[in-house]
Amino acid sequence: MTMLPPFNERGDLPPGVHAAGWQELAERFGAGPVRQARLRTLRHLHLLAAATGHLDRFLVYGSFVTNTDEPRDVDVVLVMGEEFVLENAPRESRTVFSHADADARFGASVFWVRRGILPEAEMAGFLEFWQTRRDGARRGIVEVIA
Repeated sequence: MTMLPPFNERGDLPPGVHAAGWQELAERFGAGPVRQARLRTLRHLHLLAAATGHLDRFLVYGSFVTNTDEPRDVDVVLVMGEEFVLENAPRESRTVFSHADADARFGASVFWVRRGILPEAEMAGFLEFWQTRRDGARRGIVEVIA
């Protein structure tokens, strides 16, 4: 039984942040070789970010969380805890926090923010930004609950 809502007529989730565990993510978005490879990338990115001990939220947006057969890449927003210091992160995790390096190494678009850097109202706007398509339409994103 899935908790994620159905896709709309555009093939997107409805606007909002929708929670899902890894099993549900795999069942809903992991069919086919391209999607399976993208799911492995997401799991690897999550492990690297979690290894810092400061991962608060792991959000997936973009083509992976749509009904497209072959998503181009994976798009992730990391919300890190207030105590997160990049220089103290394990060496193998640091690549995740460089947008260009994450793209080159993992084929992933990764953005991150440290909790507390933005007031809560601005944090809500920050998360809302990732729910906006290039054409201005709003769509849903998925927060992975590990």
